[in-house]
Amino acid sequence: MSNLEEFRQQTREWLEENCPASMRTQMPEEEVVWGGRNAEFPSTDAKLWLERMAAKGWTAPDWPKEYEGGGLSRQENQILQQELRRINARTALSSFGIWMLGPALLEFANEQQKQQFIPPIVRGEIRWCQGYSEPGAGSDLAGLQTKAEDKGDHYLVNGSKIWTSYADAADWIFCLVRTDSTAPKHQGISFLLFDMASTGVTATPIQLISGASPFCQVFFDNVKVPKQNLVGEVNKGWTIAKRLLQHERNMISNMGGNSALGGSRQSISRMAAHYVGKTEDGQLADPVLRDRIAEHEINDKVFQLTLKRAGEEAAAGSSSAHLSSLFKYYGSEQNKRKFELMLDFMGAQALGWEGEGYNPLELNFTRRWLRSKGNSIEGGTSEVQLNVIAKRVLEMPD
Repeated sequence: MSNLEEFRQQTREWLEENCPASMRTQMPEEEVVWGGRNAEFPSTDAKLWLERMAAKGWTAPDWPKEYEGGGLSRQENQILQQELRRINARTALSSFGIWMLGPALLEFANEQQKQQFIPPIVRGEIRWCQGYSEPGAGSDLAGLQTKAEDKGDHYLVNGSKIWTSYADAADWIFCLVRTDSTAPKHQGISFLLFDMASTGVTATPIQLISGASPFCQVFFDNVKVPKQNLVGEVNKGWTIAKRLLQHERNMISNMGGNSALGGSRQSISRMAAHYVGKTEDGQLADPVLRDRIAEHEINDKVFQLTLKRAGEEAAAGSSSAHLSSLFKYYGSEQNKRKFELMLDFMGAQALGWEGEGYNPLELNFTRRWLRSKGNSIEGGTSEVQLNVIAKRVLEMPD
């Protein structure tokens, strides 16, 4: 037996023993575990599942063991993800700290900062939000105006951020601030970490067309931030910001190639059969819909294979950093198309908002369909991604 085969067997045995039965079911959106110092768990099993996965370092399986990550190789991590999917295991922890901040800290933070912040991210003890976009600096992120004045042993932060996801529930924020107003706009920017409970921080939810409020506007009024919370060099935060955006765009791109059914392993074709019926030979009754679903699922599969290939190229050191823009653009558009396709075959049943007569998926679908429209805005608009692709990937002239 090879080392990888042995690892698969050990992983399978550990999951069978440690993953509660209730954590091997479809996870409704309202039961996602975000962690944090005031973490709320939908059940004792959800808390237990997080504790067990975090103890193994498998909430961040490929992070170094010295920071309580899993220390797995790329091949071992692939096996772990395969085995988790095999038993339909729920994600133990959803975290901007894992998806975006942690990789940036591993690359740019000093040792004291890594020891202070990365283990709590792995354990789900800090819930993070991202302070990037501003009312006057969205797509032109480098035009941000939130200022951090040097006051000797601390910075004094004033300004505001907008479209900050879950800021009203977050414990800490990773934030871009301007530390030199005289420098060119891509310079003079620094990367700060600070507690959302700090005096002078206010988070106000923004109501969306879907009726939900995942986004907030955050105001900073003379917020004191210790200088040891500066990541990297002062005025060099744009380099960190760009790298973190690559992680964010990779995260968003994965939505396009994965199920739009909220963690369900049910395929769109099986779901469509429920609404439009099947012929006697077991095919979808609507031939046009059959073709559209087949095309979409082929695109999904090709996209996933492309993402996998890019990951292997990156591990070998031969991948372009700008590919994240390509994947973010395609993933966003693919996810929107997926919801439009589902809307077509669900018909009037897709319009469930509240009340009796709808199953849970239908009740939630309208909000999620509306929410998907934001995919082409968050993490950099589709138009901005197309510009990056044209200039940096295709090397087209201005």
